[in-house]
Amino acid sequence: MSLIVTLIFLSSGLFLGWSMGANDASNAFGTAVATRMIRFSTAAFLCSVFVIIGAVTSGAGAAEGLGQLGAINALPGAFTAALAAAVTVAWMSKVGLPASTSQAVVGSIIGWNLFSGSPTDLATLRRIVATWAISPVLGAIFAMVLYKLLLEWIRLRQPHLLVLDRNTRTGLLLAGIFGSYAIGANGIGNVMGFFVEASPFRDVAVGRFSVSSVEQLFLIGAIAVAVGVYTYSRRVMMTVGDGLLALSPLAAFVVVVSHSLVLFLFSSTALESLLAGLGLPTIPLLPVSGSQAVIGSVLGIGLLQGLKGVRQIRWRVLGGIASGWVTTPLIAAVIGFVLLFVVQNVFGQEVYLPHQPG
Repeated sequence: MSLIVTLIFLSSGLFLGWSMGANDASNAFGTAVATRMIRFSTAAFLCSVFVIIGAVTSGAGAAEGLGQLGAINALPGAFTAALAAAVTVAWMSKVGLPASTSQAVVGSIIGWNLFSGSPTDLATLRRIVATWAISPVLGAIFAMVLYKLLLEWIRLRQPHLLVLDRNTRTGLLLAGIFGSYAIGANGIGNVMGFFVEASPFRDVAVGRFSVSSVEQLFLIGAIAVAVGVYTYSRRVMMTVGDGLLALSPLAAFVVVVSHSLVLFLFSSTALESLLAGLGLPTIPLLPVSGSQAVIGSVLGIGLLQGLKGVRQIRWRVLGGIASGWVTTPLIAAVIGFVLLFVVQNVFGQEVYLPHQPG
């Protein structure tokens, strides 16, 4: 396959990566930018660098888990399914809503399964859907605990306001870096998971170092995410960071850390091995919705503040965000099914390879 043809087929994955960068970057630095504690240019640079590091070094675990839902075995099919997810997420970003890239990807994979007659692994689907409920709840719990601990520390130590401001800015920077790494590690499976089974690349060995075909996919996908961060993420950052609930800089720090912890739990192969070694239940390695985790964290802050905090929550904004979460997988599945039909019957591309029994 020529380089040009390969790039054409990968272009939808790169588009999806751009859409993810435009949308999901808000989860790492949105609250910090919205509270004016960190400049957008600084946030975009740090987010881009650490998204790439997280994707290349730790992206395999979550991507493998997503592949169990349905393994797209033809490159034109991977191109079309990724395009369906990308169009869905890009449209949500256009209207300023933090869509779930994970949900769009799941919807498009199910659309491919339906079109190709491939079975959808219901056990994996149930685990994925469960994370859509668990991730905001975990985000809220982490946020409430961390916020309470920080307030107690401030009460006991009573730091000077200038010291507190400096520490908060530093904390937001470090939390954003951690969040960006977690987005890369957990979310790159959404961007390039379509192409893992039909990867056009080969493993490359340079001396003692080797770069697998999957790592090459993750690298170019992460670069596309970085471009999305720079070009189109500011609007969604403001929606997440300030549209749902007005946050103090300290609360913004807590929200970013809580969101990042949720993504880390569902993408860390080291944590999975540790829990398995101790004989404890393991956490499934799956791409989860970072948008849901950060919204849950924001709500946790609001609930912790009691009736006053509940009244400050902009429920109309929350309703719009929640409606996007419900419709995103459905829209992606329908768009995916239609595009697969067009690509196969109009453009004559084989979007799936028939299953060979045995």
